[in-house]
Amino acid sequence: MNLLPLRNCSNLIYPITSLSSLYLPFFASYSTKEFHTQQELEKQAEEQQREDGQRLKQEASLVSPARIQKLIASQSDPLLAKEIFDLASRQPNFHHSYAAWHVLILKLGRSGHFSLMQSLLSSFKSQNYSISPSLFSQIIKIYGDAGLPDEALKAFYLILKFNIKPLPKHLNRILEILVTRRNFLSPALDLFKSAQRYGVSPDTKSYNILMRAFCLNDDLSVAYSLFNQMSKRDVVPDVESYRILIQGFCRKSQVNKAVELLEDMLNKGFVPDALSYSTLLNRLCRKQMLKEAYKLLCRMKIKGCDPDLVHYNTIVLGFCREGRAFDACKVLEDMRSNGCLPNLVSYRTLVGGLCSQGLYDEAKSYMGEMFLQGFSPHYSIVHLLVKGFCNIGKFEEACAVLEEVLRHGVAPHIDTWMEMLPRIAEVDDPQSMGNTLNQVLKMEIKPDTRLVDAGAALGEYLVKKIGHRSTKI
Repeated sequence: MNLLPLRNCSNLIYPITSLSSLYLPFFASYSTKEFHTQQELEKQAEEQQREDGQRLKQEASLVSPARIQKLIASQSDPLLAKEIFDLASRQPNFHHSYAAWHVLILKLGRSGHFSLMQSLLSSFKSQNYSISPSLFSQIIKIYGDAGLPDEALKAFYLILKFNIKPLPKHLNRILEILVTRRNFLSPALDLFKSAQRYGVSPDTKSYNILMRAFCLNDDLSVAYSLFNQMSKRDVVPDVESYRILIQGFCRKSQVNKAVELLEDMLNKGFVPDALSYSTLLNRLCRKQMLKEAYKLLCRMKIKGCDPDLVHYNTIVLGFCREGRAFDACKVLEDMRSNGCLPNLVSYRTLVGGLCSQGLYDEAKSYMGEMFLQGFSPHYSIVHLLVKGFCNIGKFEEACAVLEEVLRHGVAPHIDTWMEMLPRIAEVDDPQSMGNTLNQVLKMEIKPDTRLVDAGAALGEYLVKKIGHRSTKI
């Protein structure tokens, strides 16, 4: 065909968000004074856009397949890209490049024009191209992202019609899409079982996808059966395979089976990851198997996994929950010796556990340590400690706790003040309390004193006292 010379062909390839942007000099030649209304200006722009579109299509029919492919790829409007593709297709002896087909198919799919994409795929099948398997990976993903598992499954079978051998990544991608829907678990399993018939062998990831899905669906027996099949089919499980089942057994409170899996894992040379250990430690503690949990914690470092804050805090919480706060203190010391510094959760859990057992002096000591490390106790912990000291007659200690928390800017809860004020009013001999609350008692606090006034006065007194001591220092 005779090709007319193209003006500025090198500038033909550009993203088109508004076709009129191709002809900015045209618009620049107009003055806004030539348009009487905004509507006329918009109408003129629309007319120019149509003219530009026609001109672009005419020029598109004259350029090479490489230019057409770039032009299609640059379009933000997939329908305009399809129209350019069709116009070029109608030119005598014109053949689109593989890249043009590939780009347009994905552009239509990602914009939700599925019928146009499918129609183009049907036409593509008749072309003599070596098709990249990645095209179908992306089509499957497009349908998955659109929430169309049925169409994604059809896309997988479409691979066979193109005489392409599916790869494990195709199988895994379609499995990941199907298992997100409970009613597609059975089709996913059926596809998995028949995969070898289509020339694709499931790999470790394939098994993991299905095992996780069935564990979350409370079908632990199916997941465990799949795990056992791996060795029979020469598929080697990985750390994730074991972790999925350990979590599944722990979720069903079958902790002994989970421990067996961990032992099997270690015997085969695998190093369990931190999540596998934390899952098992948590379940052992909840089953009150604290001895086993602590032994497992001690074995972790030997087996190549250093315990972290989550592991230690899980054991601290387990001991405190079962009324064994002294054992929890030992775990805290283990943390330090192993280079893992306790955090806010560690201290709060331990101080709360000590208070629950009536070990208020020890709790006060650890609370002081909290402040030294820059942590602040929760007001509920302060309340437990103040109330505990008050209940055993250690009122000076209770006041000392209040001084400490106020010094560090922690506001006691209203219940804490309510715990203190009646006891202040009941004291007959102020000297028996030392000098801690002398100034407050001079205010003639009585049992019927308003809580807000008394609490504010007590707080103000303690703050002033603390400030006075700091000045002296």
